[in-house]
Amino acid sequence: MSLLFNDFASWGEHCAATGEPLYQPVLAYEIEQKGRTEEEIWTGLQRAYDVMRDAVHEGLTGDMTSRSGMINNGAKKIAASPVTVLSPEFKQLITRALGAKEVNSCMGRVVAAPTAGASGILPGVLVTIQDLHKLSDRQILEGLLVAAGIALIIEQNASLAGAVGGCQAETGSAAAMGSGAIVYCLGGPVEQVFAAVAVTIQCMLGLVCDPVAGLVEVPCVVRNASAAAIAFSSAQIAIAGIDPVIPVDQCVAALGEVGQAMETRYKETALGGLANTTRGREIEQRVLVQDINILPDDGE
Repeated sequence: MSLLFNDFASWGEHCAATGEPLYQPVLAYEIEQKGRTEEEIWTGLQRAYDVMRDAVHEGLTGDMTSRSGMINNGAKKIAASPVTVLSPEFKQLITRALGAKEVNSCMGRVVAAPTAGASGILPGVLVTIQDLHKLSDRQILEGLLVAAGIALIIEQNASLAGAVGGCQAETGSAAAMGSGAIVYCLGGPVEQVFAAVAVTIQCMLGLVCDPVAGLVEVPCVVRNASAAAIAFSSAQIAIAGIDPVIPVDQCVAALGEVGQAMETRYKETALGGLANTTRGREIEQRVLVQDINILPDDGE
């Protein structure tokens, strides 16, 4: 974060020296970068969170069928399933994260936080934590600023893009943002917020980006749901005071190192992984033919 710090250690040191909560220097950064008043920043954050909530609602009520056919109202099917594997709350988390990402896959309105490919994670996490703990919108908006600070540091020292660092950089970063926001919103100290980020990165490290047919649908949608679950498990681990052993800044460095070493075919190119399976190639050919068929004739 160019105004104050470039790593988690400096962020923590700044807040310890000034007594500011974690969100405060991020808010100052937003005011400076965008040339807006504090009130305007809070208003913008509220709009963003409203869009996130709307995406969760749309994913569970609208027709979430993508043009490729790979996405077909998965969130509603999970919500209606008679079997609850763990708990109703966990089921809600999965349906919300998956549903919000389905909205993106069906060309609906989402917040790219930090990317469109990971756009279901923060909505699923924040709406669920607010619901479970009866948090105010203001608390959630502060958590959003903390999440933004986490993303800024990861972006500077590793990457947020699947095309650069694999899916670990997209869903992994979003999960880290979510876990840090959870711990912050529940009153955890700075050390625990950063520990949650470290644990999340450790859990997501090495995940490739292999979208079938080059579309941000499979396996992207289900990874949003699983990443939301990892965000909650990491927050639970951190808020219990468990030491992640590897400091958060070193975890981010590892994220960058793995991303650089990852082969190009695993970086959103649809050349490897699930995209290169027999079924994946069949879907790719069908989608390509469909796209060609809808093109206008030369005479039109």
